[in-house]
Amino acid sequence: MDINVQGGSTVTVSDAAFARDYNESLVHQLVTAYLAGARQGSKAQKSRSDVSGGGAKPWRQKGTGRARAGTSRSPIWRSGGVTFAARPRDYDQKLNKKMYRAAMQAIWSELVRQDRLVVVDSFDVEDHKTKAFTAKLAGLDLDKVLIVDAEISKNLYLASRNVPHVAVAEADGVDPVSLVSFEKVLVTVSALKKVEEMLG
Repeated sequence: MDINVQGGSTVTVSDAAFARDYNESLVHQLVTAYLAGARQGSKAQKSRSDVSGGGAKPWRQKGTGRARAGTSRSPIWRSGGVTFAARPRDYDQKLNKKMYRAAMQAIWSELVRQDRLVVVDSFDVEDHKTKAFTAKLAGLDLDKVLIVDAEISKNLYLASRNVPHVAVAEADGVDPVSLVSFEKVLVTVSALKKVEEMLG
């Protein structure tokens, strides 16, 4: 299939990578797995067995008139342990390579169908100044945009990092959440070919 490039030309890409049917459940599974993998999962609380102290029985079993108690670290006591204490856990979800590739193909194909993919020959900035960068975006009538290039230059990274609702990513490291959430995706021809090579 042919995709229009800014300036009047076109670029030919494979149907497998950019004309696949949208599989909502598969894309949802990929996005969920990506977000789950980003979770830190390091929270921890102390159960009654983890809290220090509490070895001695607070008072004898019978004869005091008080409720029986075996430890001062019971969850119902002040400074006691937590009943169902949280433990560190790994939230990673497995997604095999075929499913990942199919979901990414569906996402890129949907970007083309919804006219959210803007293809340019190249996207270079002369220096690291934000003003020139924002002017260039305004010239393309882009506001909330993800910029994907084969290789992100230092100037592009520095010029874009303080602009709200704008992100940059390299073609081999772009994540599904960014592709789904941004209004527009600006991609260079070299990056598009790299994506095609990975997903085709």
